[in-house]
Amino acid sequence: MLVRVFANLREICGGVSVEVQSEGKRVIDMLDKMVEMFPDLKDEIFTPEKELLPFVQVYINGRNIIHLDGLVTIVDEQDQFALFPPVAGG
Repeated sequence: MLVRVFANLREICGGVSVEVQSEGKRVIDMLDKMVEMFPDLKDEIFTPEKELLPFVQVYINGRNIIHLDGLVTIVDEQDQFALFPPVAGG
């Protein structure tokens, strides 16, 4: 599955898109695989309890997972998966 990453996550993952092959079909499985591929990603997206950090956003087909089933949302290969870090600005 192609995962789009934004802001500082692009630097960690080496580009705007990352091909992720996960055994599981849930959002958490995809994120775990990404952390396996890019260990520095862990502290950027997860709390020590393995929840998403505040303001980290995951979108599946343009919908925030908080409006779906959260980290256990099922994803399919053809879905659009986007990961956004916390962003501040003014």
